[in-house]
Amino acid sequence: MVERPLDTRIPPLRGRITEGAALGASTWFRVGGQADILIRPADATDLVTLLKHLPESTPVTVIGAASNMIIRDGGIAGVTIRLARGFADVTVEADGIVAGAAALDVTVAETAAASGLGGLEFLVGIPGTIGGAVAMNAGAYGTEIKDVLDWAEVATATGVQRLAAADLHFAYRRAALPPRGVVIRARLRATPGDAAAIAARLNDIRAAREATQPVRARTGGSTFKNPPGARKAWELIDAAGCRGLRIGSAQVSEKHCNFLINTGGATAAQVEALGEDVRARVRATTGIDLEWEIRRIGRPA
Repeated sequence: MVERPLDTRIPPLRGRITEGAALGASTWFRVGGQADILIRPADATDLVTLLKHLPESTPVTVIGAASNMIIRDGGIAGVTIRLARGFADVTVEADGIVAGAAALDVTVAETAAASGLGGLEFLVGIPGTIGGAVAMNAGAYGTEIKDVLDWAEVATATGVQRLAAADLHFAYRRAALPPRGVVIRARLRATPGDAAAIAARLNDIRAAREATQPVRARTGGSTFKNPPGARKAWELIDAAGCRGLRIGSAQVSEKHCNFLINTGGATAAQVEALGEDVRARVRATTGIDLEWEIRRIGRPA
């Protein structure tokens, strides 16, 4: 039997479908190839319809702000899903925030602070979206999503499931989503308090991030997970002599050496190769095998 082209097996949708969609310019690293097919569902119903009718053999990749990832130069096979306007609502409640998966973490933090709700200030230090933050149990400045999540709604081929934090079995930078599940909305707990004090804490975190991280560079955030033990990834990288290390136009940040940066014109292959070089040097120096925190997806060139 001759298999039909992938685009003929996508069900009718109200959202946008783009073949050969360029992705590199929209990633924080500004590197990477095309998506074979990029789909921006209109809403949750549209997304469930897509997941229900896609063949099991079709690869499915979900991207949000594309902040904490490397999209390889050969692009992404199958279907790439990107949630946009229909998933970006932010609603303030008396003791929490309900946010769509496409809402930026910084927007949620600022909305909570402006509403006198504390406990979500850490989100201002996380580049990305709420959907990605839930999917990877993102954290910063001593707090993780698991510490504030009441529930998350996840679209699957059988419908939308509302899952409590315990159902997601959170671990360090990891959540257990249902197969092909896509986070579409989440409720985050917050504590009413003095708006001025909450805003001050938020601004302190923002200032600390600006002072210690290359936030204005083409980067993907923290590259490697902190290994078990007292020493952080950046300390191990520094001890291995990797600060400022380069491959082509990809460089280990001088400012914070757990960040890789594209100094201009780097390829995804150079960025990934630099990360692997760092891992090898740390392993040779310390015996510790650093684990990637940045997602690396797609095909090599």
